[in-house]
Amino acid sequence: MINKKIRIDPHVHCRDGEQAYKETVAGTLREALNQGIEIVFDMPNTNPPILNREDVGQRLKLVPGNRKGNYCLYVGLTANKQQIKEALKCYEEFDEVIGFKLFAGKSVGSLAVIKEEEQRIIYKTLADSGYMGVIAVHCEKEKYINSSIWDPTNPISHSLARPKKAEIESIKDQIKFAIAANFKGTLHVLHITCAEAVELVEKARKKIKVTCGVTPHHLMWNNEKLKESIFYKMNPPLRSRGEVKKLREKLQEGKIDWIETDYAPHTMEEKMSPPYMSGVPSLYLYRYLVKIILPILNISKGEIEKLIFYNIYKTFKNKLKKILARQPI
Repeated sequence: MINKKIRIDPHVHCRDGEQAYKETVAGTLREALNQGIEIVFDMPNTNPPILNREDVGQRLKLVPGNRKGNYCLYVGLTANKQQIKEALKCYEEFDEVIGFKLFAGKSVGSLAVIKEEEQRIIYKTLADSGYMGVIAVHCEKEKYINSSIWDPTNPISHSLARPKKAEIESIKDQIKFAIAANFKGTLHVLHITCAEAVELVEKARKKIKVTCGVTPHHLMWNNEKLKESIFYKMNPPLRSRGEVKKLREKLQEGKIDWIETDYAPHTMEEKMSPPYMSGVPSLYLYRYLVKIILPILNISKGEIEKLIFYNIYKTFKNKLKKILARQPI
């Protein structure tokens, strides 16, 4: 039996480790609960990154004893076949390892697999192993990112430096590689930002298992926020007012699978001065999005439940049914 009151945020960056001054696992879980979220999926671009059994073990030690059933994590992927095989062992051994994360473009942290051939290797290795779980991908193709036009004195230039074409072309790559490798797991496109990207995912559903998620900030804000403050710098960036309108329409049409916050806390000094870190603490927007914005967009209660629990559960069912067994029913 499924507890309908369970809420899941399948995309947070808990920091901790050498970045505990920004946020901790315990702090993230506490704020998630304040927002009405019981379970979070943590990302592996930590310092140090989460790549193997030892990393997973060390990470799980940071989870408070009374929250052990509320925390899951992704293991990061590299192009090293041995590392991928180690990640697969982690997936089999730990209920908490919810899937794998691929950075198909540079964002925050050291994890990135840029070359197309190396991305192909990842899909083939996972497919050949019989992996049936989720690979969640940050889709921004480096070829279409023009860092030379980024100017911190004109923050909206960040939106121009990382255009939607970088996202769209990377998504095309991931779909192509998954199909070519005969990958039987689920390709999840993280923090989707434009209608064209959603349409690519929708078309690909006929050939592979593929999902996409959207963040509160990409639904609620547009790139005019960058005219107000460099604080609104994130990857992928905020899009234009028109693009946000089209993205909302795709959500209204039921073409987006779930809400994910991409909670990415930094200190204000890191945000407002060099290195002008990308990411916002968007977990704080979750309750407002779900309770106020989604109803304003005429998203029904039933559809909201799908966006914040059921679609996530359906995709991660084999893992989550074990995690949910630890929750009060």
